[in-house]
Amino acid sequence: MLVNVLFVLEPRPNAGNMHALVNYIRVGSTLGHTIALYGTPRPDLPGVRFSTDARAFDRIVFAFESELYRVTRLAEVAQLASVPRSRRFVLDTDAKYHPMVEVDGYDRNYCSDAERARWLRHYDALSDRILKPQLRPSDDERVTALPFYGYDPALLITPEAAPPKRYDVLYVGHNWWRWQELERDVLPALEQIRDQLGEIGFVGLWWDAPPSGFASHPCLEPAFRVNADAFRRLRIRARTAVPYTDVIRTMSTGRVNIFLQRPFLKHVRYLTQRYFEEFCADTIPLLMLDTDLAVAVYGPAARELTLPGRVAEKVLDALRRPAHYQQVVEDVRRHLVAHHLYEHRVEELVSVLRGSAAPGEIPS
Repeated sequence: MLVNVLFVLEPRPNAGNMHALVNYIRVGSTLGHTIALYGTPRPDLPGVRFSTDARAFDRIVFAFESELYRVTRLAEVAQLASVPRSRRFVLDTDAKYHPMVEVDGYDRNYCSDAERARWLRHYDALSDRILKPQLRPSDDERVTALPFYGYDPALLITPEAAPPKRYDVLYVGHNWWRWQELERDVLPALEQIRDQLGEIGFVGLWWDAPPSGFASHPCLEPAFRVNADAFRRLRIRARTAVPYTDVIRTMSTGRVNIFLQRPFLKHVRYLTQRYFEEFCADTIPLLMLDTDLAVAVYGPAARELTLPGRVAEKVLDALRRPAHYQQVVEDVRRHLVAHHLYEHRVEELVSVLRGSAAPGEIPS
């Protein structure tokens, strides 16, 4: 059965889930499905099919990231009127459909009980079905585990096509609940070996300064914390974010890329697009992940790429033995092709959406 799926999410060219959605649109089309994003075409979002006609779709997926994004009230009413509740879903990419939890003494999914109640009221108004981007199943009957993000080998940058290497060590990602892990584990290790490294780069939002207006949300101060003196001392070059279309090529300018995940999302074992983009780049990804999580996603070869407790050692070893680590990366890529292609992801999504009929309702 073919499905027509309308995603409703905040369109951001340099953050969020645009890269994944582009893959769903592309792969879905090859399989005969119509997948689109609610809105009108934008030149800064190439590859995105847009539509404002909710009536043309038989399923809607509302995807929420770090903000409770809403279209206009009129558009929202039209969406809810066009698609029955049993065929509307919430993709909970930031684990808002979760008890309030604080991780590492500072990262949390909510600032207050009132904020959580506001999010859950909106979720409940939209749907009875919550999709969580994780591997393990949930005991909550409302929740379906759906890995969602995937690997696209067509995006792989080969050494022959790669841009020149600018950095020995590179991190591509935003300063969003990252600083504590950096300050505790990564930067001290890099400082130990700084005289053995070339350029170190950080590419993303808010490495130079927090966003304007964040001070009005006191509990978010730790989310954007950064120590400019530490960056100067380590001679780290910070650059602003690049569009999703340039992420993989930018990663390829680093010999080694450090993978960091927000502590709370790592705690709930959520996947993100970055898990897979790292392995499309011409680089050696080194992973700040526990071994069991890394192996669950990437297969047994990933044990050699994990960083906790040995950051300095692994960075130097990867730079000194690139051919060995490139073979490890190839082993991981073979695992990704076997288990995490977007063809698999689209089929999984369609299977979940097709099973969404209410009692007595026959899926179309």
